[in-house]
Amino acid sequence: MPFVNIRIVEGHSAARKDEIARRVAATISEVAEVPKEAVWVVFEDVKAEEWYVGPDSVAVLRARAK
Repeated sequence: MPFVNIRIVEGHSAARKDEIARRVAATISEVAEVPKEAVWVVFEDVKAEEWYVGPDSVAVLRARAK
């Protein structure tokens, strides 16, 4: 059974995660030829202050972009 772990910056709605999980499960199901119900998708929410792109946190990058 395929297991997909998605790390994402916290703050995404349940509806958005539902849609991501639906699409991921459908794609893996199609390619791996397994039922969608056999695909596990887990989200790990990461605080923007703890996610870094190079030397800067996502929180800092977001603040700069405003």
